[in-house]
Amino acid sequence: MTLVIRPDPADGTAEHPCHILVAGVGNLFLRDDGFGPEVARRLAADAGRAVPGMLAVDYGIRGMHLAYDLLAGVDILVLVDTVPPDALEANSPGCIRVLRVGREDLDGAAALDPHGMDPVAVLGRLRSLGGELPLTFVVGCVPADLSEGIGLTGAVAAAVPRAMVAVVDLVTNPNREGAPCA
Repeated sequence: MTLVIRPDPADGTAEHPCHILVAGVGNLFLRDDGFGPEVARRLAADAGRAVPGMLAVDYGIRGMHLAYDLLAGVDILVLVDTVPPDALEANSPGCIRVLRVGREDLDGAAALDPHGMDPVAVLGRLRSLGGELPLTFVVGCVPADLSEGIGLTGAVAAAVPRAMVAVVDLVTNPNREGAPCA
């Protein structure tokens, strides 16, 4: 399920619409790795959180689909995924982190696997496919369990609404440095 909110011609945004892609990535068969797709699905279903120009998509493990959608032109990309804990979060499943991704973060990216999802590889190879890295953020959650199985653990399921708020805050904050659509 995807949600697309078109600009309202009456409010003047139709002339310069912002194209925002919220990409939920991860493997729902690996328990908490399904966090990104769950956030994207809920954002797509929640019209109350709709932002003009925002498209929320559950990409799962479809890296090539994400690459092709980025080539169509995106101003802001928000990847929603699990992230490894940092030193302070080692025992904090469900902790949400917001990171900004720049070209320098993608140096040495792995080869793009047409049958898998490695966000670093997708973004790192974007230029070789004819595209440019848009303003990019990651809304990440520290997982509790990445073993085989379906369903998020309690701590990660509880983090989904907080991640949804973080995504909307990122794409609507007019004070965001470098925002092309502010």
